[in-house]
Amino acid sequence: QVQLVESGGGLVQAGGSLRLSCAASGRTFSNYAMGWFRRAPGKEREFVAAIRRSGIITDYADSVKGRFTISRDNAKNTVYLQMNSLKPEDTAVYYCAAGSTVVRATAAYEYDYWGQGTQVTVSS
Repeated sequence: QVQLVESGGGLVQAGGSLRLSCAASGRTFSNYAMGWFRRAPGKEREFVAAIRRSGIITDYADSVKGRFTISRDNAKNTVYLQMNSLKPEDTAVYYCAAGSTVVRATAAYEYDYWGQGTQVTVSS
């Protein structure tokens, strides 16, 4: 079992930045690929970013490329999502997820464990 706790969400003006963190516990963190997903009001959950176990390979949704950066610190059992140039359409609850056998990193079904989410609100 892996427990995931997100933090760092909040209210920010358009153009601003936030850094989300996701602290993992319970199993060897470095054995898991990590992903960030989000769900906006009235919309389906969507993929945001993912990082492989090594931390070298990353994936991003087209909507966030060039603005968001995912990273991980295996020594701290933490994955981060640096979000810059935020837009009102980035408003959502952001979830981190962990998967031990992730092949298609953009697919939510690939992930075994999920956090409770952290709210990000971007005002215009």
